[in-house]
Amino acid sequence: MTDPVAPIRRALISVADKAGIVDFARFLADRGIELLSTGGSAATLAGAGIPVTEVSQHTGFPEIMDGRVKTLHPKIHGGLLARRDSPEHLDAMTDYSIAPIDLLVCNLYPFEDTLMSGADWDTCVENIDIGGVAMTRAAAKNHAFVTVVVDPADYGDVMAAMTGPDNAVPLDLRRRLAAGAFGRIAAYEATIAGWLAGEASEDLPKHISFGGERSLKLRYGENPHQLAALYRTADTVPGVVGARQLQGRELSYNNIADADAALDLVSEFAAPAVAIIKHANPCGVALGSGPAEAFLKARACDPVSAFGGIVALNRPLDAATATAISEMFCEVVIAPDIAEDAQAALAAKTNLRVLVTGGMPRPDRPGITVRSVAGGLLVQSRDAGRVDPAQLEVVTERAPTETEMADLLFGFAVVKHVRSNAIVFARGGMAVGIGAGQMSRIDSARIAAQKAVEIGAAEGEDTPRTAGAVVASDAFFPFADGLLAVAEAGATAVIQPGGSVRDKEVIEAANKAGMAMVFTGMRHFKH
Repeated sequence: MTDPVAPIRRALISVADKAGIVDFARFLADRGIELLSTGGSAATLAGAGIPVTEVSQHTGFPEIMDGRVKTLHPKIHGGLLARRDSPEHLDAMTDYSIAPIDLLVCNLYPFEDTLMSGADWDTCVENIDIGGVAMTRAAAKNHAFVTVVVDPADYGDVMAAMTGPDNAVPLDLRRRLAAGAFGRIAAYEATIAGWLAGEASEDLPKHISFGGERSLKLRYGENPHQLAALYRTADTVPGVVGARQLQGRELSYNNIADADAALDLVSEFAAPAVAIIKHANPCGVALGSGPAEAFLKARACDPVSAFGGIVALNRPLDAATATAISEMFCEVVIAPDIAEDAQAALAAKTNLRVLVTGGMPRPDRPGITVRSVAGGLLVQSRDAGRVDPAQLEVVTERAPTETEMADLLFGFAVVKHVRSNAIVFARGGMAVGIGAGQMSRIDSARIAAQKAVEIGAAEGEDTPRTAGAVVASDAFFPFADGLLAVAEAGATAVIQPGGSVRDKEVIEAANKAGMAMVFTGMRHFKH
């Protein structure tokens, strides 16, 4: 497209977010541009001594229905949509006394903020913008002739571009602003659609869209040749997106993904818990009487792999825990809060990223996960499943002891967050061996046992860590060989979903080994 002449002689200002609008409007007025405006925006400009014409005066039609109808008028939409190079359009403008509107400055009713505030249904509905969306779409469609600005951050670029006597903005900028306008509308309406679908208990609607605002542009994605950014949605769940970063280098794509995984894992537990995540998998998880004990136990699971990991706590970070963490190199520490002396203890680690979330996400919260596939999106409800101890089925001759049962429940909560095929050895409220992401379950079992034994030996322990431990499996054992592998490592009890055609064979092997085994009836694949 060649750059058509797009002079700006008349602007319409209708903004909910009034940041910077007075300075921008004054600049426009000083350039000789006629200003139209609506309700609160007009009052703001008039109060600042800027000449402005109310939209109702321009259209000859009053605002009605509590302001629901004010800009939905041919004199507004005709002024925005008319092609300046079309004789037919120009004739219609003359016939119906429609003046061109060359610049639209519009941002929408704050629906997302209203939703996040926990407002009631009626308040949320009243904050669904109609006129603003319609005007924005019209101006963006006609960006060959009209400049549309929806973000106060763009005011500076527009002012810098308006250097000529006709105040024209170059086509490349108009096009970028139009793309931003359509993106804003799409995100806005996606949020509304998602909210209404949720209120209607329609978890997977026929048409689905997702809306978010870029909150952080990242240096790169998983690898340096990939682009990446973090987008914030209207979700109020405490987490990485809304966290305050108190110190450290900027977050990377992998930092954010791993910190989210770590926080999600520790949210499973009511007792003080710490998780250390490396490359999306836990390399240490433990419970303790307090966060310091939980951290030391979590680090002890695999201190080599913990190097450079992400540490998450489900309790405020105290000085003792911060001091212990400072002795190990890690990329990120994330916690619901942090004490002043704990922050001081970490201050010397200038590259360490410290995040405070202000709370913990609920492990049973609803939600969805989305994965892109060629030609579409793969969507599912998030894995909020949790085992009810009363629903466990003891399938062996021996039932677990009270101590074993506590570790079994702990291990099954952990294995839910390990990439499949997943095996976790647990003892004393800590993971002592983790096997993740293998193509066969027996390989995961052997890796978990082998790492536990090797790490224990390196720490000078005489007894293998797997001796007397329990084992959690994210899915059923398809053959008895996997169960025999953990039995040979010294495990005394197993928790698994059950459901294999060879369950009987696996149960018999457990009985022969003197092990206790319970079925959950719930699988936790994590691909």
